[in-house]
Amino acid sequence: MKKLTLYISLFTLAFFTAQAQPAPKQSESILITNAIIHTGTLQVIESGAIGFDKGKITYVGAANSAPKNSFKKVIDAKGSHIYPGFIATNSTLGLLEIDAVKASDDMAEIGKYNPNVRSIIAFNTESKVIETAKQNGILLAQITPRDGRISGKSSIVNLDSWHWREAVINEDEGLHINFPRTFGRDWSDGSGKLSVAKDYDKQVAELENYLKTGIAYHNETNEQENEPYFAIANWFKNGGTLYIHANEAQQMTDAVLMANRLNIKKIVLVGASDADQITDLLKKYQVSVLIERVHSLISHDTDPVEKPYAMPAILRKAGIIVALENSSEMERMNTRNLPFMAGTAAGFGLSKEEALQLITLHAAKILGIDNQYGSLEVGKSATLLVSTGDALDMRGNNITQAFIDGRSIDLQTHQTKLYEKYKTKYQQ
Repeated sequence: MKKLTLYISLFTLAFFTAQAQPAPKQSESILITNAIIHTGTLQVIESGAIGFDKGKITYVGAANSAPKNSFKKVIDAKGSHIYPGFIATNSTLGLLEIDAVKASDDMAEIGKYNPNVRSIIAFNTESKVIETAKQNGILLAQITPRDGRISGKSSIVNLDSWHWREAVINEDEGLHINFPRTFGRDWSDGSGKLSVAKDYDKQVAELENYLKTGIAYHNETNEQENEPYFAIANWFKNGGTLYIHANEAQQMTDAVLMANRLNIKKIVLVGASDADQITDLLKKYQVSVLIERVHSLISHDTDPVEKPYAMPAILRKAGIIVALENSSEMERMNTRNLPFMAGTAAGFGLSKEEALQLITLHAAKILGIDNQYGSLEVGKSATLLVSTGDALDMRGNNITQAFIDGRSIDLQTHQTKLYEKYKTKYQQ
């Protein structure tokens, strides 16, 4: 009887805390007019309109020139701002729900080399944390595994789907490696003193040899398939992206040169807190950067305190494509703060429209989905959001509507339901 009661309680909890139902496909053409449109291409249309049908944008321009009669539904968004949907890169949304509950943790696999791990099959589309991200305009995410020397493959998803198969935009698009560190902490005497990693060269050589073997691997030449090597071979043949998680200047230099020796064409540095020291190298090899969370402390005592805030501007001015990533403590819950991180960057060397690209068009370019997402242009996906104020400022961010591929998604969360509940209570 106790077990039955427990099962009923768990079912009831799951039922009443489940995410809102994913939106159906767009069934009628929509025109949103009289809004300030931030296209993601540095262009702002002050009194603009955007129209879309069957999930695709069909009109972007002045409101007074919009063909209103061509659309079944016209929404007057006077004074509101319209943006491309924000993109969370290097994210673990949907891979871990409650840190203290091991059964809800699918972030990492056991072992050091896991190129065959596919984060997408563990992606939980009904994660409660996803609701909070959507409410602040994050509509797409790169779901990325963690840990090990090779963590596995990431996939890009939309954040409003029944199942991971429906969510996928680009499956297994990138391979993630955690490059060996040049320095480490020595805890043998309890001091945590910073010291040079004595086996650094050995670790780098081991990683390079592993990748080299995988790239050269062909299933037909082996009697028994080696799944990890086979995964690397397939990723390389398909022109996948190599995401290198590293922060130190020497680390990043060695990582880029190693990738070049292996003839890997598309390289992205993740974290890259010292990237300002090697901008010439990054530009030479056309390396893009997913810069670490700008709301961070400095890496070195000699750095100016505002360096994390200014890094996107420093890299952009050096001619490097840069976008924001949010990995660190409480990263899933902090995903909702992504637009405000872009807003912070706007106060340290970037214009608001340049800062917007950190979480829209430039993020889409790095992820290889800019042909459909990241900007509001005719022919692209109608993935966008409407805010009554400046969405990059927490004082103005108030998302009233959001669309993914033209689908009008539900922005309710557990918090908004509680807000409405207790607002009613205290009004009584």
